[in-house]
Amino acid sequence: MRGMFANTRPLQAPAFRRLWTANIVTVIGAQLTVVAVPAQIYAETGSSAYVGLTGIFGLVPLVVFGLYGGALADVMDRRRLLMISTVGLIASSALFWLQAALGLHNVWLILVLFAVQQAFFAVNQPTRSALLPRLIPREQLPAANSLNMTVMQFGAIAGPMVGGALIPVLGYSWLYLTDTITLFATLWAVVGLPAMPPGAEAAARAGLRSVLDGFVYLRGHKVLLMSFLVDIIAMVFGMPRALFPQVAHESFGGPTDGGLAFALLFAAIPAGAVLGGIFSGWVSRVERQGLAVVFAIVVWGASMVVFGLAVGAAGGRAGVFLVIALAGLVIGGAADMASAAFRSTMLQESATDEVRGRLQGVFIVVVAGGPRIADVVHGGAAAVAGTAVAAAGGGALVIVLVLAASTAIPVFVRYRVTR
Repeated sequence: MRGMFANTRPLQAPAFRRLWTANIVTVIGAQLTVVAVPAQIYAETGSSAYVGLTGIFGLVPLVVFGLYGGALADVMDRRRLLMISTVGLIASSALFWLQAALGLHNVWLILVLFAVQQAFFAVNQPTRSALLPRLIPREQLPAANSLNMTVMQFGAIAGPMVGGALIPVLGYSWLYLTDTITLFATLWAVVGLPAMPPGAEAAARAGLRSVLDGFVYLRGHKVLLMSFLVDIIAMVFGMPRALFPQVAHESFGGPTDGGLAFALLFAAIPAGAVLGGIFSGWVSRVERQGLAVVFAIVVWGASMVVFGLAVGAAGGRAGVFLVIALAGLVIGGAADMASAAFRSTMLQESATDEVRGRLQGVFIVVVAGGPRIADVVHGGAAAVAGTAVAAAGGGALVIVLVLAASTAIPVFVRYRVTR
C-alpha cells in the first residue's frame, strides 16, 4: 500500500526539502494574486474585454522572458538568477499591494504590473526546474516532479477558493500583501541553496543566438521534441476551461455570474491532479516513460470525451450528469499530472546541463501557451457547434492525433530509462 502513495525520498535532500516546503506557502499566496487581478480589473471597468487583456499582457512576457530566462539559466549561476527573479516577484507583488492600498483605480497600471510579474515568473520557473537535477539523484526526478506539481495544483484549488471568499471581506490590497509576504519563504529557501555556476561547456552569454541554439539542439532530439508536441496536442485540443462558464449556466442550471457548478468545474482538473500526485508512488518505477506519456494523454482525451458527452446529455437530469462531467475532469487532471511528471523528467534527464535551462524555458512557454490557445479554439468551436461537441470532439482529436504522432515517431514510444 505504501508504494501507491507519493514517493517522498526527494525530501531527504535538505535543499529540495526547503524549496518544496517554502513553495507550499508561496503557491497559495501566488494564487491569491491570480484571483485578485482579474477581479480587480472587472471591478474597475465592468468589462470582460478588459479582463481578457490579461491574456495578452501575460502571454507575451511569458514567451519572451521564458525563452530568454532559460538562456540566462545556462550562462549564470542558477542560485543567483533564482534570487534575482524571486526578489523581482516580491517587488512586483508589493507594487500590486501599493496601487490597491492607494486606491489608484488605473486598469492600465494593473495590466503593466501583471506583465512585469509574468516576466519575472518566466525567468524564475525554468531556472528552478533546471537546477533540480543538481539537488537530487537522477532516479528521484519523477518523484520530485510529482511532489512539485501536487503542490502547484493544490494551490490552484485552495488559492481561488480562499481568495474569492476574502475579497469581499478584506479587499484586494490584503490579498496582494499576503502574496508579497509569502514570497519571502521562497527567498529564504533560495538563499540556502549551494552555488550553481554554469559548466565549462556553457554558452558565453545569453542572447538570441543562444536561444536559437537551444531550438537547434531540440530539433536533433526527437524524444524531447515529441514531449513538447504531444503536450501541445493534449492542451490545445483537450483543455475545455473556456467552456466552463457557458456549461455551468446552460447545461447545469447555474447563474450567469458563477455559482456552485461553475466553481466545481474549475476546481475539478486541479483536484484530479492533486489526487494523482498523492497516489504517484508508481511513477518512479516506470521505465517506459514515452509509452506512459502516450497512455496518460489518451486517458486525458477520453476523459474530455466523457465530459463532453455528459454536458450534451444533461437535459433534465443536470445533477447526475454534473457528477459524471466532474468525474471526467478529475480523471483527466490525474492523467495530466502523470503526463507532466514524465515529460518534465524526460527533459531533465535527456538534456545536457549546458542547454537544460533553455529547454526548460521552451517547456514553460508550451505549458503556459497551450491552454491559452485552447481557450480560443474551444470558444470558437462552441460558437459553431455547441459546448458538448467542442469538448467531446476535442477529446477525440487528442486521442487520434497523439496516436498518429506516436506512430510517425516511434522512438518516443520506445524511450525508456533504467530504474
